[in-house]
Amino acid sequence: MEREKVTLTGAPETLLATLYGRALDSRAPRSVLHDEAAARAVERIDYDFRRTGITATTAAGVALRGRQLDAWTREFLDAHPEATVLHLACGLDTRTQRLATGPSVRWIDLDHPDVVALRERLLPPPAGDYRLVGASVTDDRWLQAVPADRPTVAVFEGLTMYLREEDGRRLIERITGRFPGGQLLFDCYGTIGIRLQKLVTAVRNSGATLHWGIDDPRELEAWHDGLVLLDALRSVDMPGLDLLPRAGRVEMRVLALLPKLRDVGRILRYRF
Repeated sequence: MEREKVTLTGAPETLLATLYGRALDSRAPRSVLHDEAAARAVERIDYDFRRTGITATTAAGVALRGRQLDAWTREFLDAHPEATVLHLACGLDTRTQRLATGPSVRWIDLDHPDVVALRERLLPPPAGDYRLVGASVTDDRWLQAVPADRPTVAVFEGLTMYLREEDGRRLIERITGRFPGGQLLFDCYGTIGIRLQKLVTAVRNSGATLHWGIDDPRELEAWHDGLVLLDALRSVDMPGLDLLPRAGRVEMRVLALLPKLRDVGRILRYRF
């Protein structure tokens, strides 16, 4: 089998850490996400995955984050069978395959053109009403091409911290201002996480830079009339932490006791 040479750098390169985390988790005795497609993709990529710094503990953490965002997305689609999903900074994530959405769901995967080209080579497109778009999330044009006729859920994993706050605010304002209603589902770092970014191996080795930290998720409610925070789930409180290796469970318990570090990462859910 010919392997795919990957030459991504900066923030796009970090998608390989997320992919590798899900692949490692799929091989774990107590897998969280069972993402076999991620494991198959890793086997086809010519890349030194040691650069990601992913361990068994961080792999399980990546999988738990993905599982929670999957669960919230599925809950939204159960309530709105005819909906639009904006899966932003999709990377090589197989969320649409994991959720097995039906033909009534309009699904849009979006990422930088070079990432989209890699995705097309590595992952088969799902069936149904599906589009893969190569563009920056900060570009207005792709959003204008999406019909504003359905409830819409925007899911963006591993994105906000790479944006500057003004770009993140503009993205949220554009989505909430265009569609009749829906939800925003995304993860974030607190400012302490931004300050400690050089401790994240994948960020350091890729040359990426983190910019935006969110300490008070309720502040974002002022960005759009009707935007309401539904959930702010700390990484240290994530459902399923018992599936982490023992060292990871201990680490989470310690972080939960430290006021400055327990808010280092969150997953947020808003209604608009």
